Amino acid sequence: MRTIMTRNPHDSFSFSRRYFHWKKKGVEDERDEDMVEILNLNSSSKFEEKEKGKTEEINSQMRSLSLGSAKVPRKKLSVMAAFKLRSALALGKTQFTPGLGTKVVGTLFGHRRGHVHIAFQEDFKLNPAFLVELATPTSILVKEMASGLVRIALECEKKVRKKGFKLIEEPMWRTYCNGKKCGYAMKRECGPEEWKVLNAIGPISMGAGVLPGRGNGAESDGELMYMRAKFERVVGSKDSEAFYMMNPDGNGGPELSIYLLRV
Repeated sequence: MRTIMTRNPHDSFSFSRRYFHWKKKGVEDERDEDMVEILNLNSSSKFEEKEKGKTEEINSQMRSLSLGSAKVPRKKLSVMAAFKLRSALALGKTQFTPGLGTKVVGTLFGHRRGHVHIAFQEDFKLNPAFLVELATPTSILVKEMASGLVRIALECEKKVRKKGFKLIEEPMWRTYCNGKKCGYAMKRECGPEEWKVLNAIGPISMGAGVLPGRGNGAESDGELMYMRAKFERVVGSKDSEAFYMMNPDGNGGPELSIYLLRV
């Protein structure tokens, strides 16, 4: 930028006199102002149209988002309603078969002259997720448990099944008790008789006892014996699981472990 200097000390630095020429307003100035106003008007109208377009676009996007968000809950509600309806039709009003967690309720029961049943439940109020009937007589298992150490192994053959078929859903098992082969075990559905036993035991978390038997005289199956305890479930793989009975006091009582193996 060129610096403006005075020629002598008497000169003035008044820019309004020396470098700006003030003229009277004439026709050309009015035309210039009219052109400026027209340009300002055009630019403002274009700006308003642009802003209006942006506003309409934002409003349309908000309407589409609101419509989309309104559709999602309806879809979720319809899916949940259908799921609840299917569950109610398939399992009844109060029964529901869940999966098993790491802590389960285990119950062994059977009539003195009958066979042993093993049931595992997530909660004593829920339908058993695993229920099998062993070929082992109840009296034999009672004698084995008197020794204080019982290991029951249930083995099934590994077959080609559909994806997601769980180990506890296998229908037939070979049974071993403390290393001795004891026939086969069959998966059972929890019918009225089984529910009667489980409901009679009720909310007992751990203990053993005897319930009155069915029938009279020679036709009686004898007293119904049961044992209930908390079990820790350990999943080794999709083909192996183990259930270990938990003693609250840490000592005393029989030690019982049940293994499920697919070989």
